[in-house]
Amino acid sequence: MTDHHAVVTWVDARERLPRSGAPVAAAITGRYPADAASGSGGPGEEFWLVRPMHFTTRHRDEDGVEHRDCFVDSDGIVRLPHGLASAETVTHWAELPPLPGQQRHLTLGADVQPALRHAWDARPAT
Repeated sequence: MTDHHAVVTWVDARERLPRSGAPVAAAITGRYPADAASGSGGPGEEFWLVRPMHFTTRHRDEDGVEHRDCFVDSDGIVRLPHGLASAETVTHWAELPPLPGQQRHLTLGADVQPALRHAWDARPAT
């Protein structure tokens, strides 16, 4: 049986950044926009949440703006390490675990179905 448990080690983004291209779990902090429906007019609720992202040393937005040393999510939203000028920042990051039963984060093409069967057949004993 394969152990499908993962250990997460969080790294403070102010101290060290991941390698360029690395898929990571990013702990993001910021503030939701004020709720216009409630009429509170306040600054909105503060949040801290985890999102899958990738880190890159250089990213160009659709509008041509270039960002360096940034985290980018699947929607193309750029977030900078905490302490830099950004509405939402990454406080911590952790390497994503590899695929179940694999030593890598990506499997393509004809290798997908055998990898899935291997992962499903290798369920831990209960």
